[in-house]
Amino acid sequence: MDKGENERERLLELAQGAGVSLAALSDMIGRNPSYLQQFIRKGSPRKLEEQDRRTLASFFGVDEAELGGFAAVVQEKSYAKPGAALLRPDWVEVPRLDIGASAGPGTMPLSEMPFDAFRFSRRWLSEQGLAGAQLSAITVEGDSMEPLLRDGDEILVDRTPRPFRDGVHVVRLGDTLMVKRVASTGAGRLALLSQNLAYPPVEVAADEVEIVGRVVWKGGRI
Repeated sequence: MDKGENERERLLELAQGAGVSLAALSDMIGRNPSYLQQFIRKGSPRKLEEQDRRTLASFFGVDEAELGGFAAVVQEKSYAKPGAALLRPDWVEVPRLDIGASAGPGTMPLSEMPFDAFRFSRRWLSEQGLAGAQLSAITVEGDSMEPLLRDGDEILVDRTPRPFRDGVHVVRLGDTLMVKRVASTGAGRLALLSQNLAYPPVEVAADEVEIVGRVVWKGGRI
């Protein structure tokens, strides 16, 4: 039995033990529903992508080596530890990214490498319509979205590709990452609106701005 076959069998064993379908796992890592089925049954792809492997290992609470990666070095986190015993299939780890989304004049993002994680109940995410969503947490910088979002708040961003609808979004305008209320004004144009009335609205062509994701939750100090 080759190494790849061991990895595929281990993934199938983990999925069956957790009572979760391969289609659901494929959706969790942002792939088409048959992706992991093909990986296990047909050996295509031959090995998992690093990020996919890391996400699956974190989900099952196992070392990446079991799925074809290198043995992980356990590092302390303030909210969660990858591979910790408490990481069960009914919990989802959402990465906290070292990025600030400006709620003021605008800032350049730093690094999209996760430095920590929040852990959310899978049931709660499902109740919020976020089952299988591509989620990450970033920090609000500035005061233009007060009182809705304050400087230092952390926001949960749903980056799953979806049809646009008005709401609070993280957007990229040029090299600047911002969090704004985004509304369609018709004729292919969008308005970037602040909650703080001291900041005037900004209107842009829809193709000038990238909708990174919709803000679906916030957390911060009272």
